[in-house]
Amino acid sequence: MFNDNQLAILNQELDSNRIKSRQKGNINLSYLEGFDVIATANRIFGFGNWEYSITTLENVSQEVNQNQNHIICYKAVVQVKVYDENHTKYIIREDVGFGTGIAKTLADAHEGGAKESVTDGLKRTLKSWGNQWGLSLYDKSKNYQNTTQNQSYNQNSYQKQPQQNANQQNYQANQSQQQFQQPYQHQQDFSQLTNIGLTIMQQGDNLIVVGDGIFEKKDTIRQNGFRWDSTNKVWYMPLREAA
Repeated sequence: MFNDNQLAILNQELDSNRIKSRQKGNINLSYLEGFDVIATANRIFGFGNWEYSITTLENVSQEVNQNQNHIICYKAVVQVKVYDENHTKYIIREDVGFGTGIAKTLADAHEGGAKESVTDGLKRTLKSWGNQWGLSLYDKSKNYQNTTQNQSYNQNSYQKQPQQNANQQNYQANQSQQQFQQPYQHQQDFSQLTNIGLTIMQQGDNLIVVGDGIFEKKDTIRQNGFRWDSTNKVWYMPLREAA
């Protein structure tokens, strides 16, 4: 089915530079990005030697949170077919993925949830072909946390000062949290902000908004549930409120 070159690559260890990480509660999760797994399939299988299809796409839940954001969860079953070089043989595998869309409008929430579930399903299906699609990330005996944290960057312009009131206490973080920032994985949850050139960063237990024109875009930022910290001149949201 696979040639010697493909088998050699499939048997290689996962390149740690491809691994990303994000916080979920008190757990640090390691993962591969959606574009990365597609690029890897193109590189190993060949551009015309594999394909994927959506077997089912189902809206499984819908609600509105305290910030009046629509929260919509989707489930997708994704099937992947991989051919040999002559297209005379093929392997079919499938798996299920879940995605959550969070947005002010139903359309944006549906879009985010549906896309995320398909991407998750694709990644879960491809991992059945081994380490190049993150199978080893499920091996609890391997610790990728330090590697992925080293890939994150620090942004020290928002060093936290002593809190002045109860509202600001929600944004309080210890010194290590202040120095550790990374792009929030679910950027699509805030598509209204990313569409106007802003980026959502995760800093400890909070999300912050960065980008040009923060002041001019304040109304849109506020509509997405972020609060203004006048001491440090930053828009923030406790991470728990984004879920």
